[in-house]
Amino acid sequence: MPPNLPRISLAGALSSLGISACCILPTLLILFGVGGSWIAVFAKLAAFGYYVAAAASLILIGAWTAAFQGGTLRRNGRILGFGTGLSAIAWLVLLNETQLNDYLIGIM
Repeated sequence: MPPNLPRISLAGALSSLGISACCILPTLLILFGVGGSWIAVFAKLAAFGYYVAAAASLILIGAWTAAFQGGTLRRNGRILGFGTGLSAIAWLVLLNETQLNDYLIGIM
């Protein structure tokens, strides 16, 4: 397994979590009284959310496969598990963004 693959998979998971947060983060910022026209930048990033999450998932699948076949699963399992968890959270946010936004707007 390439030595940087677990780090790359973690970076992919973090980026997909960041992209998925672009849908919820503006609502949270407004909830806490932070606003401005710069928040519109997040809307442009939201279009790439599914692509980034899918790419992160594919990288994670490749990393898990390489770790399993290369015999380094014991050494890299934690970082791969953490990346998989982050990727799962990103998918949950992306797939439930409407409900999350409605909930956050409801508590304003």
